[in-house]
Amino acid sequence: MFQVDQLSKCPYLKPVSFSLAAEEVLVLSGVSGSGKSVLLRAIADLDPHDGDVRLEDKPQSNWKVTQWRKKVMWFPAETAWWEDSVATHFPEIHAKSRQDWWLSALDKLYLPSSILKKPVDKLSSGEKQRLALIRGLIEMPQVLLLDEVTANLDPESTLAVESLISEYLIEQQACAIWVTHDPQQAKRIGSQQLELHRDTVA
Repeated sequence: MFQVDQLSKCPYLKPVSFSLAAEEVLVLSGVSGSGKSVLLRAIADLDPHDGDVRLEDKPQSNWKVTQWRKKVMWFPAETAWWEDSVATHFPEIHAKSRQDWWLSALDKLYLPSSILKKPVDKLSSGEKQRLALIRGLIEMPQVLLLDEVTANLDPESTLAVESLISEYLIEQQACAIWVTHDPQQAKRIGSQQLELHRDTVA
């Protein structure tokens, strides 16, 4: 389904190769500065890089950039909000076809539907992380690039996010690359492991 072959960005990232089938999660780990975010940004086609990335056997270069970034979506550790209110970041809430899904997702992540009426500056960091996840999943990406998406969450909310993502991967036959520094989380979610080092890849 998804292949990365000798992807690199000199001098920040040595060549990396792996492949993922539907429902698989590659856990990405490594010390700060080892290239984890560099790798995710390259896969998302946000930065220039060397090597080959393919989705459904179609090279990254053959996709329109906007289409690729919807299919292969980066969820950064620091969430982005460009309007004052939460609701304006969710134009899809009025689409009946996805309404049941996002209402269910809010409930599964312990978020009331009334949170959409809040101003962004009144949200906690954990609320922002969970809402940003839902906001991205509404677009139905096929590859999730998850950069410490539970870093600001309590244990209960962390497990809820893991469960929602697992359900999503099964329902959409998608796959994920998940950056985490938590060994226990890595054991729970991962079907593959990749550890980056500042000068080598293990």
